[in-house]
Amino acid sequence: MQTELSRKLGVEHAVFGFTPFPAVAAAISRAGGFGVLGAVRYTAPDDLKRDLDWLDTHAGGRPYGLDVVMPAKKVEGVTEADVEAMIPQEHRQFVRDTLARYGVPELAEGEASGWRITGWMEQVARTQLDVAFGYPIKLLANALGSPPADVVARAHDRGVQVAALAGSARHARKHREAGIDIVVAQGYEAGGHTGEIATMVLTPEIVDAVDPLPVLAAGGIGSGQQVAAALTLGAQGVWLGSIWLTTTEADLHSTALTRKLLAAGSGDTVRSRALTGKPARQLRTEWTDAWDDPAGPGTLPMPLQGLLVADAVSRIQKYEVEPLLGTPVGQIVGRMSSERSVQAVFDDLTRGFEKAVDRINRIAGRSGT
Repeated sequence: MQTELSRKLGVEHAVFGFTPFPAVAAAISRAGGFGVLGAVRYTAPDDLKRDLDWLDTHAGGRPYGLDVVMPAKKVEGVTEADVEAMIPQEHRQFVRDTLARYGVPELAEGEASGWRITGWMEQVARTQLDVAFGYPIKLLANALGSPPADVVARAHDRGVQVAALAGSARHARKHREAGIDIVVAQGYEAGGHTGEIATMVLTPEIVDAVDPLPVLAAGGIGSGQQVAAALTLGAQGVWLGSIWLTTTEADLHSTALTRKLLAAGSGDTVRSRALTGKPARQLRTEWTDAWDDPAGPGTLPMPLQGLLVADAVSRIQKYEVEPLLGTPVGQIVGRMSSERSVQAVFDDLTRGFEKAVDRINRIAGRSGT
């Protein structure tokens, strides 16, 4: 599964694996792919440094990258406290009432939320970069548009490729104008924040829009046949996220959540603003249903919604309140029916890819490889 881009980055397979877990990122790189660690949950620089130390030690000398979330436009002088003060009391009461209805216990006195959305704030992302640029990362990805121009320049000065996610050809062209090196065409099927266009339609549109920049296809991909399809559409690789959530290296801290993911079908996700304030595909739960109910107060814009629900999400996760328990995940969840190692996922991808290529060769009248 090699392409010009994978050869340039020194990886065996053009499979870029996004994950919040250092152990998964390292395993992806060791398996011949390109592990990308999500940084949004690291609000303390020392925590990110600790996990990058571990990742660098366990990646087997293979390349890896970092994914951050930062806006292209900077807002000066806005603190987390300023944002918190903008949250209406009506919404705070709605959270309290919903948690009480399901009997969700409080966190222990003095226990801080384990899930904060502050990683979405630019000043936090910049501290993450200060740490990350002290490591031999080969790729910096931004999930919220093009990074600020000075960040792109800083990465390029260090020989680091910059990638940005796009949900439309218009967004992709803006990335090209901003000096981005790799565009990730993220389709509607993907987990997390997505646009309205499906991967099958979006990928060739973006390939044509930014040619000759390399494009990675994302959204609904979890088999070798789909990898082959993505490359046939003009992508130079795939960007996979959801498929790693049920690997043995992943650390969800919740057997209940793993059980729900393994049992879910491809129709059991929903695009909801319940988590961050922007449409994000996630498991459909009674929590997402409550926020999407027209009788409720409705969600707040980013980053207000994320700050509003941070403690609630931590409580739901800690006490594994199954009706409310969910996570961002794409429609590929329907294929995630068993726990496997990262290496087993790669073995399945390569077998499926070979079968797909052989099938196309036969259709084209050429002998198989």
